[in-house]
Amino acid sequence: MIDEERVKLLKATEEEFEEEDELTDERQLVIFKLGEEEYGVDIMQVKEIIRTTNITKIPQVPSFVEGIISLRGEILPIIDMRKKFSLPEKEKTRQTRILVINLDNMTIGGIVDEVTEVLRIPNDAITPPPPVIKGVNTEYLQGVGQINGRIIILLDMSKILTSNEIIQIEELKEELMNK
Repeated sequence: MIDEERVKLLKATEEEFEEEDELTDERQLVIFKLGEEEYGVDIMQVKEIIRTTNITKIPQVPSFVEGIISLRGEILPIIDMRKKFSLPEKEKTRQTRILVINLDNMTIGGIVDEVTEVLRIPNDAITPPPPVIKGVNTEYLQGVGQINGRIIILLDMSKILTSNEIIQIEELKEELMNK
């Protein structure tokens, strides 16, 4: 499925089920992969999904920040989710995507190996996160979903960056915009 179709699917799915989701005990998630592991992000946190593009490297940022891109005139910091989760690096493929995520005070892009689907998962299929999941800081874990024999790690993207990391990225964005 091409990116434009995925964006349309996300928007249509979001509009179609937004009202219904409020009345049900389900969550609607964008599912992506890093290696063999599946992760889920609340669809309301995902602004769009784009193909990887040329990323401008920038100095003096945390190691997991790949750089920045201009997305329709907006400067967008790009985070390598593999590096953020301390996973081994992997060459980008045709399936590699950038999830454009709305945080409370900024928009960021997160590089993932592949976006696989939009999935509705019942709340009773979600358990609290275990104390340790390899490479994942439990502060941004919402839980673990189990559906049809699959295990999906649910992430709260609003907590993916520490306050210091947010400040550092915001200062850098301001500096770049003032040049």
